[in-house]
Amino acid sequence: MTRRSQRRALSLTLATSVALSGVTPAAHADPRPAAIDAWERTTSVRLVADGSLSDVLAMSSGEVWAVGQQQIWDVWKNRGTVRHWNGERWAEVAIRDTTGAGSLRSVSAASAGDVWAAGDGHDGVPFIAHGDTGGFDRVRPQGLRSGDWLGGIDAAGGRVTAVGSRDDKGLVVTWHDNEWTFQSIKEKGALYAVSGSFAVGDTGRAPLIMHQSGGAWKSMPVPSVPGGYLRDIHVDSGKRALAVGGVYHGPGKVGPLALAWNGKRWRRLSLPVRAARLYGVTGDGKGHYWISGYDPARASQAFMLRCEKRSCEVLRGAAAEGRSSVRLQAVAYLAGRQAVWAVGHAVDDKERYTDVVESFGPGSPEPEDS
Repeated sequence: MTRRSQRRALSLTLATSVALSGVTPAAHADPRPAAIDAWERTTSVRLVADGSLSDVLAMSSGEVWAVGQQQIWDVWKNRGTVRHWNGERWAEVAIRDTTGAGSLRSVSAASAGDVWAAGDGHDGVPFIAHGDTGGFDRVRPQGLRSGDWLGGIDAAGGRVTAVGSRDDKGLVVTWHDNEWTFQSIKEKGALYAVSGSFAVGDTGRAPLIMHQSGGAWKSMPVPSVPGGYLRDIHVDSGKRALAVGGVYHGPGKVGPLALAWNGKRWRRLSLPVRAARLYGVTGDGKGHYWISGYDPARASQAFMLRCEKRSCEVLRGAAAEGRSSVRLQAVAYLAGRQAVWAVGHAVDDKERYTDVVESFGPGSPEPEDS
């Protein structure tokens, strides 16, 4: 099995793909009050045993969406799930499809009533769902086929874009003007996340960044990073964006990677950690970013980076009894409330998975009654 195949198999099983699609619009307030520097609390959407959340979308304090997978290890029972936070509690939202969703990796929305999710179908065909708090229906673009794979989705401005791979090459699927279109990327590799006119992934040997120009998606020059890969991107504008992922150095040896866009070129950021895995990124639209991930050096603590300009600092949650590790797969910034939400899973000493929602800042949710 190739290194990319190994990573994809892990993503398919553990819902570890991190898509950024669905990040909120730019904030209108400075996101640097002291309250946002520390975790407020840890909660859970209470997935069925061995569940993980792979993406989060924060539209308002009463409109937060998360997607993931339950019963990861049971091939007959595992299924994708959509959860909604209404400001007081989490609730599961039905997916109306008899074939069933597998792992859902990405969620995005053009509005509260126009929400999209993407992942795997139990029938072997990529799963795209569309709906609102009343439920989701499966959407079946003609042209999607068994063996295709989708990692991320982005919905905005009357257009829906999903990215993934087909026959070991990048794939872009677009809904616009009531029509689905497909574009296979010339370069070998896979795309894992999309935001606006940018999409990121890897070739199996190096980072891959695509940009939509003239109606077509084309690869962009990136710094030489052998073994590098990208899993998420946040776009502030055509002149500012941040993409995150890692660098594969060998079995069990992965370092962090962050590439910043200044409107002319991508450059590699210097990071304050050497062995952390980076999965998701969000921002406030003003050049402040939050990156979610996992730090094996302090595995039992939730881990994030906060970056601005050319520097990043580490943020850590408190260690919780019984946790052997915490992986935050995705992160979202809640505009106007100066709050950050991150989702993923924790693993205990018996290798059991529990979904986690980590949050800090004034928009943090109150714990639910048991």
